[in-house]
Amino acid sequence: MQLKALRYFLMVASSGSFLATARHFGVPASSVSRDIAALEKELNQQLFYRSTRAVTVTEKGVFFLTQVREALDLLDNAAEQIAQDSQRISGKVRINAPEALGRLHIANLISRLQEKYPGVSVELTLTDTFSDPVQEGNDITFRVSTVDDSGMLGKVICGQNYIVAASQDYLAQYGIPSRPEDLSNHNCLLYRGGSGLQHWYYRESPKDQYNNIDVSGGISSNNAGALVAAAQKGAGIILFPTWIFNPELFESSSLIRLLPKWDMSAESVPTYIHALYPENKLRSHRTREILKFLVDEIGSPPYWDQYFQNS
Repeated sequence: MQLKALRYFLMVASSGSFLATARHFGVPASSVSRDIAALEKELNQQLFYRSTRAVTVTEKGVFFLTQVREALDLLDNAAEQIAQDSQRISGKVRINAPEALGRLHIANLISRLQEKYPGVSVELTLTDTFSDPVQEGNDITFRVSTVDDSGMLGKVICGQNYIVAASQDYLAQYGIPSRPEDLSNHNCLLYRGGSGLQHWYYRESPKDQYNNIDVSGGISSNNAGALVAAAQKGAGIILFPTWIFNPELFESSSLIRLLPKWDMSAESVPTYIHALYPENKLRSHRTREILKFLVDEIGSPPYWDQYFQNS
C-alpha cells in the first residue's frame, strides 16, 4: 500500500475532486486516479462514488478515511519530531493572494523567504476572485474579507485600516474636508471591484457602527494604482487600505492624509487579512514553517501600518 496513494485518498475525500488533488500535489490527474484505483483494488473495496458532477466517499470509504487520517497524523508527527532543524525545509509551496496585495507585499516577502530557505520554491498566483485552497491546490491563500466563510481553516493576520488622501494641489483648489460628511462635496476617485463601485464609510471609534458617506466622482477604475496616480496629479480624493500606499508618497507630500481622527473604511464592517489553508491534517511541516515566517515578517501591527501610526 503506497503512502502517496493514502495521501491522495485523504485529499480527494476532503476536496471532492481528483483535479484539485492533482493540483495540490503537483501531479497529473491521471496519476491520482490511477493510484486511487489501485488502492481500491488492493482493498477490494470501492472508496468513492464517481459521477460527472461530484466525487463522494462511500460508507466503507468513510471508515477507511478515519483510520487513514489517524495513521498519517501519527506518521507526520513522528517526522516532525525528528525534523528539528527548520532550516532544512525544501520543496514547492503554492501561494495565492489578491493582485495588489501580492504584487506590493507578498512577492517581496517571498524574496526574503527564499533567502532563509533557499531550498524552497514558490508558485505565486494573484487573483482578485476567491480561490478555494483545496479546489485550486494552494497551500496558503491570502484573502481580504470580513470573516472567513470558506469552510477552510484560517488565521487572521491583521485588521485592515484605511487612509483618505489627496494631493496638495487638489486641496489648495477645493479645500480640506474637516469632517467625513464633507467628502460628499468633493471629487472622489472610486475603486470598482468584483462587487461593484466602492462605498465609503466612517465611524468615530471602534465601538461605533459605520456610517455611509454619499460620495461620487469623475473617475473610477478597477486598478488601485491608477487611482493613486490620479490622486497624486490632483484629480481627487482616494480611500484605500494602508498597505496600498507607499509611505514615501506622504513623506514627500505627494499625498496628504485627510481626516485622521476618524476610522474610515470601504466596508460597513471591519475587514481583515486572512491566511487560509487546507485541513490541518493535510498541511505539511514546510507549509506551517513558511506561513509562520510570512506572518512574523508582516508583524503585529503590520509593517505597512507603522508609518501611519507614528505620523
